[in-house]
Amino acid sequence: MTETIRWFRSVGMDDVGEVGGKNASLGEMLSNLGDLGVTVPDGFATTATAFRRYLADTGLDERIGKRVADLDVEDVGALGTAGQEIRGWITQSPLPDDLASAITDSYNEMGDDPPVAVRSSATAEDLPDASFAGQQETFLNVRGADAVLLRVLEVFASLYNDRAIAYRVHRGYSDMEVAISAGIQRMVQSEASGVAFTVDTESGFPDVVFITSSYGLGELLVQGAVNPDEFYVHKRNLSEGRPAIISRTLGSKQQRMVYGSDGADVATEEVPDEERSTFSLADEEIEELARHALTLEEHYGRPMDIEWGKDADDGRIYILQARPETVQSRASGRVLERFSIEGAGEVITTGRAVGQKIGTGPVRVVRSVSEMGTVEDGDVLVADMTDPDWEPVMRRASAIVTNRGGRTCHAAIIARELGIPAVVGTGDGTSVLTSGETVTVSCAEGDEGRIYRGEVPFEHREIELDSMPEPPTKIMMNVASPAQAFSLSRVPNHGVGLARVEFVINNVIGIHPRALLEHDELPEELAEEISERTAGYPDPASFFVDKLTEGIAMLAAAFHPKPVIVRLSDFKTNEYSHLLGGDRYEPVEANPMIGFRGAARYRDPSFSEAFGLECRAIRRVREEMGFRNVEVMIPFVRTIAEAEEVVEILRGNGIERGKDDLRLIMMCEIPSNALTPEGFLEYFDGFSIGSNDLTQLTLALDRDSGLVASLFDERDPAVKRLIEMAVEACHAEGKYIGICGQGPSDHPDLAEWLVEIGLSSISLNPDTVLETWLQLAGDPLKPPPGDDV
Repeated sequence: MTETIRWFRSVGMDDVGEVGGKNASLGEMLSNLGDLGVTVPDGFATTATAFRRYLADTGLDERIGKRVADLDVEDVGALGTAGQEIRGWITQSPLPDDLASAITDSYNEMGDDPPVAVRSSATAEDLPDASFAGQQETFLNVRGADAVLLRVLEVFASLYNDRAIAYRVHRGYSDMEVAISAGIQRMVQSEASGVAFTVDTESGFPDVVFITSSYGLGELLVQGAVNPDEFYVHKRNLSEGRPAIISRTLGSKQQRMVYGSDGADVATEEVPDEERSTFSLADEEIEELARHALTLEEHYGRPMDIEWGKDADDGRIYILQARPETVQSRASGRVLERFSIEGAGEVITTGRAVGQKIGTGPVRVVRSVSEMGTVEDGDVLVADMTDPDWEPVMRRASAIVTNRGGRTCHAAIIARELGIPAVVGTGDGTSVLTSGETVTVSCAEGDEGRIYRGEVPFEHREIELDSMPEPPTKIMMNVASPAQAFSLSRVPNHGVGLARVEFVINNVIGIHPRALLEHDELPEELAEEISERTAGYPDPASFFVDKLTEGIAMLAAAFHPKPVIVRLSDFKTNEYSHLLGGDRYEPVEANPMIGFRGAARYRDPSFSEAFGLECRAIRRVREEMGFRNVEVMIPFVRTIAEAEEVVEILRGNGIERGKDDLRLIMMCEIPSNALTPEGFLEYFDGFSIGSNDLTQLTLALDRDSGLVASLFDERDPAVKRLIEMAVEACHAEGKYIGICGQGPSDHPDLAEWLVEIGLSSISLNPDTVLETWLQLAGDPLKPPPGDDV
C-alpha cells in the first residue's frame, strides 16, 4: 500500500518525486511545524509510482508520448485538440483495482463520508524555479468514496490540460518526465480564505507579509472573480510584539464560494452589503496568520506563497498549501529596472497595478476561451478575468487588463512570471476598451494601474546598483505615495527628506477632517457618503487616524532604519475645500498661497481638534509601532512667536522634541526664517529649505501664475543669499540643514552649489535621484555607501 498511497504525515520535502511538491510540503508542515502553532488539515496522497503504473498498464504512456511528440504548443487550435483527446483517454480508462481500493480504504479511515478537497500535485510543481500556478485541477467539498475516485481520475487527466502541456514546453520540462499525485485533504469549511506571501509581490520588498482575504472558500479569489481585502504586516514589529499591520485595504468582496447543496460540490452566492463593508479578518487574526507565514519562511529558508482558510466551525486558521514564491525571489537585487511615463494622456480606466512596468499595444478584448486564437504577439489582452486555460496566449500579450481580480489572482501571478504589466479589477475594462485601439498600460505610478488612450511615451532604464559611487552629501528622496514606498526604497538613498501627509489625506482619506469629527451634525446625504467611505472602521475620526497612521507606517517601514522626515499638513484653503465636506469649513481667500496654511492652522481654535488627529497618527507610528526613524517637520512658520506656540501645541498633543530621540525640523521657506534663523532654531533641531515657497516669497511671484512663471528661478542671487544665511546659522549651532524643494531636482548646477555650501542632505524627486547622485559623486570607482552613512 505504501507504493500506492502515502499519508501526508509520512512524507516530507524529500518525497517531491513521489507525491509532488504540494503534497510533500503538506507533509513537511504536518510533521515539523505543528508544535509551532501551524495547523494543516490531514490527508493522504496517491504516488507518482501509482500514476506511472496506471499509464503503463493502460498503454496510455505510449499513446500520450506519440500525441505530444511533435505538437506545436503555439498553435492554440492544435494544442486544444491534443489536450482534449488525451484527457478523454484518461477519464475513460478506470483506475487499477488495487489503487482504487487503497484510495477507498484510506478515505474511509478519515471518517463517515467526510468532505475533502482533491488537489493536484505535480512532481515538477511548486519548485523554486517554476510556479505551475493553478495548472492542474482542484475539487472542493467532495463527499463519498465513489466521488473521490472520480475526482482522482480527473486530477490525473488535468496533467494534460492545454495550459499545463504548453507551460511544461516553455519551461523546458519533458512531458513524460512529470508525474502527478492526487492529494485527498480534509476540507476546511472556510468562512474566510486567501493567500499570504512573505515578500511584497510587486517590489520584492522582503520585510513584510502580504495577505489577501475574502469570504468563503478560496477558489474565487485565486480565479480573480473577487476583489479581496489586502493587508501588509511588518515582520520586525511582529517579532517584537508591536502592532504590525501597516496597511489595510478594504476589497469589494462581492461573491463567495460555499458548500453546495442538491448534489453540487460548491455554489457561489452574493455577499450581503454589511459583510462587504467590513474586513474579512480581525487584526489579531491577520497577525496570527502572518506569524504562521514567518514560521513557514524560516522553516523553508526562502520567501513563501501560502494558501490559508479560517474554519467556520472552530474559528482556527489552517494552512492549506505552501510553496516557494517564484518571481521576486528569483529577481536580481543588483539591477534596478525602472519604468516611468514621460508624456501625458487620457486615462480610460484604472485598477490595481501588477508588475511595476509599462506596456503598449493594440487592444484585444477576449470574452471566452473560444476567442483566444485572436490574440497576437504584442496585443494588450483585455478580459473579464483569466484562468489557467488562457496561459498559452497570455505570453503573447504586451500587457493584461481584467475587470475582476486582486493582486494574487491568476492573471496577476502569470503576469509577474511573464514579466509584463497587468491592471486587474478595473470593473469596466471590457466595456470601455475596444479591440484594435492602441493603449498604454502603466503599472509604474504606484498602487493604481492606468490605461491611457494611445501610445504615451515612457522611459525604461536598468541601473547596475553595484556601480553606484559615494556621493559627497546625503541624497534623500521626496516621497508622496505610500504605495510606491517599497519600490522606491530600492533606489539608492539615505532616507526620505520629505514625506507629505497631504497625499494620504487627499488621495486615500479624501474627506475634510472636520467633517469626520462633526459627522453626526452633517446633512444626511453628506453623512451617508462619509459613512460609506469610512466603512470597516470604528468611527469616521478613527478612519482618518488609522489611514494616516498606515500611510506613514508604510513609508517608515520601507526605509527603516533610515530617517523619514514627515511634514505635517500644509493644505491651503482652496485645496482643503476640494475634500469631501471641505466647502463647509474653508473660507474663500483672495490669495490662499499666503493665507490660512501651515502653522497658522495648527494654532487656530477652529482647526486644533483636526490637527490633533494628525498628531495621534504620528504618536501611534513612533510610540506604539516603534518606528523611531520618523521625524516631524512643521511647514510655513511665519514668526518666532508662532514657532514657540506651535511647539507648545505639539507638546500638548504628546509630540515632544527630544523625547525618544525625536527630531523636530522646520521648513525654512519664508524670508523671515532665513533672516532671523537663530530665533527659529531655538525651537527646532534644524531646517529643511523649501525652495519653492522661498523663491516665490523672495521674488514676489505667484508660482501658480503662468503670467510670471518665466521669472521663477531658485538660482536667483537673492534666493541663494537667503539659503546661505540659513546654512550658516545651522552650521554655527551644529544643527541639521537640508533641502526638499524642487530646485535641485530641476537644476543640477544648483545641486552642486548646495553641496559646496555644506548642506547635510539634498532631498530629490525620485526620478532625479540617480542622475543627481552620479553627477555629484563624479568618481564611479568608489564603493557604494553603506546603511550607516
